[in-house]
Amino acid sequence: MADGNNKQLLHLVFGGELESLKSMNFRDLDALDIVGIYPNYASAHEAWKSKAQMTVDNAHMRYFIVHMHRMLDPADESKTAS
Repeated sequence: MADGNNKQLLHLVFGGELESLKSMNFRDLDALDIVGIYPNYASAHEAWKSKAQMTVDNAHMRYFIVHMHRMLDPADESKTAS
């Protein structure tokens, strides 16, 4: 369990093929790639970078990092930290 000095700031990494380069709509929600949930931004960024590099040849494929900790505790002052 995280203490006050080492608080978990959960991040979700996921991706999928977009319908268009001009939209944020996914072609197939059932085909989303849920990469994982990470305890901090640095590890989430590494996972995102790896997946993004593996799909660089597909212009419609996009991966995202979701700051879950901001949704779980919107009043948390650490939400400004990555």
